[in-house]
Amino acid sequence: MTSSLHPHWDFAREMRSILLRFVAFAILLANLLLGGNEGAERMHAIVVVSYLAISIASVATARYLPGRSWLKTFFVVLDAVLVALLLYAHILAGPVTENHNLTTTGLVVAFILLVHVGLKLERRLVLIFSSIVLVAWVAMLATTAARHQAAGTLSLLGSFFNQDLGLTVSFGFTAFAIYLLARDHDRTRKEALKADQRRQNLSRFFSPLVVSALQEKGDALGLERRDAAIMFVDLRDFTLFSEIAPAPELAFVLAEYRQLVSQTIFEHGGTVDKFIGDGVMAVFGQPRPMDDDADRAMACALDLVDALNDWKNHNVLNGQPALDAGIGLHYGKVVGGVLDSGCHSEFTVIGDAVNVAQRLESLSKSLDAPLVVSAALMARLRAPVPPANWLAQNDVSLPGRRLPVDVWYLPRHAAGMSAASTSPYGSGTMQTALRRPVFQSTDTDARTG
Repeated sequence: MTSSLHPHWDFAREMRSILLRFVAFAILLANLLLGGNEGAERMHAIVVVSYLAISIASVATARYLPGRSWLKTFFVVLDAVLVALLLYAHILAGPVTENHNLTTTGLVVAFILLVHVGLKLERRLVLIFSSIVLVAWVAMLATTAARHQAAGTLSLLGSFFNQDLGLTVSFGFTAFAIYLLARDHDRTRKEALKADQRRQNLSRFFSPLVVSALQEKGDALGLERRDAAIMFVDLRDFTLFSEIAPAPELAFVLAEYRQLVSQTIFEHGGTVDKFIGDGVMAVFGQPRPMDDDADRAMACALDLVDALNDWKNHNVLNGQPALDAGIGLHYGKVVGGVLDSGCHSEFTVIGDAVNVAQRLESLSKSLDAPLVVSAALMARLRAPVPPANWLAQNDVSLPGRRLPVDVWYLPRHAAGMSAASTSPYGSGTMQTALRRPVFQSTDTDARTG
């Protein structure tokens, strides 16, 4: 089993923690060789050697058994047992008549191992380690006090409430502080994971530019007036297809179409404002306007003409419906930002430019054109008008609008000639479309009409 099966497993972080074990081992070894252990040298040596063995075992398990959280807990319990054994050697191993000899060198082991556990930044492990050590420590102090009272050397309270209890309290306070740090780190990590999850959820519905803007400013993205290029894309005869197609086939075709359109829009720096059934509304210049918004919108529209034509031809070869598409493209003033409507807020653009772009997309059907572009957008192009078999029509009346517009459009018979060079379906992307499910229908002839 590899670490890839454990999404929360951080191998590099665990290896750093294991390497710190050997730093702790070096400190413990120096403590053994240089410190005054006052008769507990043998137990100190056992603890140091045992800690080295545990460290080597932890390296082996991290390498060959990654992601086992119970192993981390097991090694922490072993560390706590080593500290308890060392406390036993200093507190209980001597004769009853002698005072126990817990020294600074003995305390170093407890605090060094506590710090090492704390560096894992897992409050569960800090709680396990400190609880075992504190329970063992207090129990040994209580046992020593009872033994001294029985021997008549000290009273129970006088033997228990002494300097060593203060050391125990100091250890407990340190453990509590480390626990709080680990808890805060855990909360920060969870918040970061939630933020990343929110970003992933937003990216399912918005383009990367909109996701970044929403994360940076959120509801502060108030409505602003700006220039932008607006694009509408819509499939022809999709309503008829949706009435007779099996639901799985309908969902598959629609998802494939949306993915193709949105991917092309994103590649040209646009944002998908919304999906409306088989319609797609895209914006270039929202939330961040750029000087080349019109150029990128035009390049995107031409690529979409080729890509959708190629997609239609591929559908026909695979027994799917031949769905043509129409695109309307306009440039003008819009009001864009977060539109608050009480219980539901929407990140969108509104204005006359949006209505014109939508009417141009509808006009593409009567003109039998895959792309209709307003003269206003053509005038905003910084680069030369892309070479194509453009036709022009002046003073076109649009429903619901008083002023006519001048338009340029591509006849359908002249469009889609360069799909292999510009369409993402013209290269490796096509291979993903070839793996299509096979749907059964009782009326395939009607669907291809």
